Amino acid sequence: MVKIKSVTAGSPAAKAKIKAGDMLVKIDGNEIHDVLDYQFYASDKNPVVELEDRTVKVKKAEYDDLGLEFDTYLMDEKQHCKNNCIFCFINQMPKGMRDTLYFKDDDARLSFLQGNYITMTNLTDSDVDRIIKMKLPMNISVHTTNPELRAKMTSNPSAGKCLDYLYKMAAAGIELNTQIVLVPGINDGKELERTLTDLCMLYPAVKSIACVPVGLTKFRCKLPKLGLFDKRTASQAIDTIQLFGDMMFEKYHDRVAYPSDEFFLIAERPLPDYDYYGDFDQFENGVGMCASLHKEFIDALADKREFNETDDKTRNVSVATGVLAAPLIDALGKMLKSDFPNTNVSVHTIRNDFFGETITVAGLLTAGDIINQLLPIKDKLGDRLLITENMLKTDSDLFLDDKTLSDVERALNIQIITVPTDGYELLDAILGE
Repeated sequence: MVKIKSVTAGSPAAKAKIKAGDMLVKIDGNEIHDVLDYQFYASDKNPVVELEDRTVKVKKAEYDDLGLEFDTYLMDEKQHCKNNCIFCFINQMPKGMRDTLYFKDDDARLSFLQGNYITMTNLTDSDVDRIIKMKLPMNISVHTTNPELRAKMTSNPSAGKCLDYLYKMAAAGIELNTQIVLVPGINDGKELERTLTDLCMLYPAVKSIACVPVGLTKFRCKLPKLGLFDKRTASQAIDTIQLFGDMMFEKYHDRVAYPSDEFFLIAERPLPDYDYYGDFDQFENGVGMCASLHKEFIDALADKREFNETDDKTRNVSVATGVLAAPLIDALGKMLKSDFPNTNVSVHTIRNDFFGETITVAGLLTAGDIINQLLPIKDKLGDRLLITENMLKTDSDLFLDDKTLSDVERALNIQIITVPTDGYELLDAILGE
């Protein structure tokens, strides 16, 4: 039973005289506990809505919105992670940051609704049955299919047994995108081969496997001692992952298993081309981002050329990015010189002093590091400064260190443009369009 916060004016629910404050109990005889129940059962045509004190039939077309609003997005509280993973990034953050940054969710509903990854340690048998009934795709943090090792890596004795849920969902045809956070000497080598073998055997239910290297900050006091991948060990991991990817591609024309872009950059190996990544199922996990950005940028330049939109206007633009992305952005900036000869793009590699130099992705840069490292050259930054939008909190102008976009603009006396990971958008931002 869930309290209705408000009813959208003119909605099917409003026309059925459902009001704010009513308690929603069932829809078409199905109990409503959270947003998944609500969205699934409320999508039917002309549903029967049971409230605490009455029952009404709502006239509406299939999939039309019923028009009810609740106190929270999930209609209850987020599920907190029960694990204490040896590589957990949140455990490696300093004290004193905003409270929301320390919350570790492990919620199957957010896996479906927002693409979050879950370890399955919060799932119950009834949760899995509901996932199967509703045919909900899931994103699963697997890390290893060795039950004992999984329990050790998550510091949760039940984490190994939860692998049964993975196999049950796969057997039911639930689409699964999976990830493996690889830790050198822990779940790489033979353990990685075992995990990839087990996951590939679940194809096509297991649609993709992203392998990403562990990220370690300088705030690991009293945490397990872990190592980082270097050029040699990253190359070994790539070779193993690509072996399985090649086998899957030969058999199914679907690569399935992918190293993240970060692995190639650590190993100092050329990034695969655009076609390597298929449908880019693991884009948000940093798999294929560089290839996609590169191709989109080239295509965007070609479009400008085709429609005679190139020019010799003078532009001086700076880009602030992380250590890993800087070489690619620099190459793209040089690429446009033949079409826009007076457009100059200066790429500034921002070292992550806040979390430590071992953190090299742009999305974990702070406003403080950007300000401190660009302040001495602020008069040379040009017309505007571009940064990737994933440096900011979603739907906000807040950096990880709680400074705002305006704080950085004032400190550096320059307009800042946030850009998504998209080659077309990047070119337009450089050209000021």
